[in-house]
Amino acid sequence: MSQPVNTGAGSSIKESLASWGDLAGLLRGGDQGALVPVVIPRDTRGLRWTVLVWFGLFSLCSALMMAINAVLSGGLVGYTLLAVPTMLVGLLSIVGAGLWWWRGSIIEIEEGTHGILTRYGAIVRAIGPGRHYLWHPWSRVDFVVDTRTEIPYTAPVLACPTRENVPLKSIEFFLKFQIIDPIRFVTIIGASNFDLVLSSAVQDAIRQRSRLVNTESAYDLRGSNVEDMRRLLNSQLEKYGVRITGCNIPDVQLPNQYQQHLATRERVAKELVAYEQEWELTRKRRIDTLLMDIERSKKTRDAKIVEVNAALNKARKDVAQMLEEQETEAQRVRYEIETRGRADLVAAENEATAQRRLATAYRDNRAVLEYELARRRLDVGAALAERAPRPVVVQTEAGSGDSSALSTLLTAQLLPQVLDGAASAHRGASAAASAGAQEMVESAQGAIAAAADRQQRMADDYQRQQDVAMRQQFERGEGYGRR
Repeated sequence: MSQPVNTGAGSSIKESLASWGDLAGLLRGGDQGALVPVVIPRDTRGLRWTVLVWFGLFSLCSALMMAINAVLSGGLVGYTLLAVPTMLVGLLSIVGAGLWWWRGSIIEIEEGTHGILTRYGAIVRAIGPGRHYLWHPWSRVDFVVDTRTEIPYTAPVLACPTRENVPLKSIEFFLKFQIIDPIRFVTIIGASNFDLVLSSAVQDAIRQRSRLVNTESAYDLRGSNVEDMRRLLNSQLEKYGVRITGCNIPDVQLPNQYQQHLATRERVAKELVAYEQEWELTRKRRIDTLLMDIERSKKTRDAKIVEVNAALNKARKDVAQMLEEQETEAQRVRYEIETRGRADLVAAENEATAQRRLATAYRDNRAVLEYELARRRLDVGAALAERAPRPVVVQTEAGSGDSSALSTLLTAQLLPQVLDGAASAHRGASAAASAGAQEMVESAQGAIAAAADRQQRMADDYQRQQDVAMRQQFERGEGYGRR
């Protein structure tokens, strides 16, 4: 028994009736292109095994009656021989019935599926994969539900209007669902009704989504994020024990007229893309040419930089060598200046020492010489004063005309007295001159001592000036002997 629901281009879901051997093929491969998540297995057990039970009980009762008759009839051999085989047949019948019952109660649920166990038509529980024993004669598995496979489902939605109310030709919607509660799925909706509910929910979700987009951007629905649609479908189908594990929109078809319009736009867009690609290639070629020129210029610049660096290194080497030579020459000149300065300093010190000593000797010798000179001058003056003629001038009145012999005689008599007085006066003058000469000598000695002190001070000032000048030259770095 099968109930196909959706015969369109989309997927259809149905439930099928099959034997236990065909369950795996239907659940995995479907039935005539339809998805079969639920299979109703045929129960072939029945109560035929009870015939053997009743036959075995009848045989056992017959054997018992035969045994009783044999005892009551005085141990007839015939009843005894018939009672034993009858009893064996009854026992074998009961054993065969038990084996038949045991073998008929075994069911095997395939991995990834669950069975719905019922008793007297009421659902007891869901049993998992593996071997199970249905000892109760009226217990049976009414449904086997695929609970592990993510079942793919395709639902094309026709004439979906966009925001501009332009009906799209079709929107293909693909989803995967999984039955997570087989009891609720079987008891609440079933496979056939679930096909209708799922198709309606998908169409409603797709139409809501298509209303949100413009016609020109309808192709953007392909591969777009439909997580909100998945949550909406899950909220609607959760009560049926179904969960949507994934969904997307693989294809969108526009109306023919709009497709032509879009084809024109796509052709123009492709031409634009081709032109942009051509321009991009041209731009890349130009850029490559410019880059090659830049690289060539960089290489030329690097070569020139290398040459400039080589010239700069050579110039630096020459400058360093010249500086080294100048430094060596300056060192030599400095050493020479220092040597000459030291020599000049030593010569100046020796000259200053000689000047000091000469000043000292000159001072001493000058005082002695002046003393001797003054003494000799006094002696010579004294000797000259003693031997010098003494003129006598007789003053007569002018115009007197008195030149008589009397006046001459008187003058001759008075002349010796005058000379004696002049000699005594001359001696007194000589003594006074000697005392004055002595004073002059003493003053000369004081002047000589003062001159010697002044000479010494001048020599000390000269030596101090020389020391200051040499110190300033050293501070300026000019060396010795430079003025």
